[in-house]
Amino acid sequence: MRNPVDILIRRVDPEVPLPSYGHPGDAGADLVTTEAAELAPGERALLPTGVSIALPDGYAAFVHPRSGLAARCGVALVNAPGTIDAGYRGEIKVIVVNLDPRESVRFERFDRIAQLVVQQVEKVRFHEVAELPGSARAAGGFGSTGGHAAVGDRTGVPAGGPAGGPLEGPADGGSTGGNPYASVVSDREGQ
Repeated sequence: MRNPVDILIRRVDPEVPLPSYGHPGDAGADLVTTEAAELAPGERALLPTGVSIALPDGYAAFVHPRSGLAARCGVALVNAPGTIDAGYRGEIKVIVVNLDPRESVRFERFDRIAQLVVQQVEKVRFHEVAELPGSARAAGGFGSTGGHAAVGDRTGVPAGGPAGGPLEGPADGGSTGGNPYASVVSDREGQ
């Protein structure tokens, strides 16, 4: 097991909890918002986390979405993963978007909104050449190894539904029991 990397952190908001790992072996440390916010369907917001960090040279931090928020509430990050360079000293902020087509999402102060993954990164030098060496994949484009898009090809219907449109949702319209807000309560409780 490798030793942890020491990261300097400053609280911009003196009451904010420091990022922490939910379980042993987790790759991402939880980031919270310091501001309450409500996002209507399709709306996005820039949420502050109340912390800034100083990474050692050769490291970067990446802000990843929380899978629970994505699954339960349709919350995604607009620029996932967000990149924090070693030289950045400002407050970490997270751009969240509500992708649910019907339900609003409400965040309270100190709700978990994202996770921070710190990684060692390589500095590279680019060398221009006339031709690249060959490979098994060669110039195969996006989706050239098959997968999801191939499902639509087998049935004669483009992936995503008829005429490339969205697939139909659940028969009940995806309702969450009449609650006008998608719930982040279970995420607050660590579920």
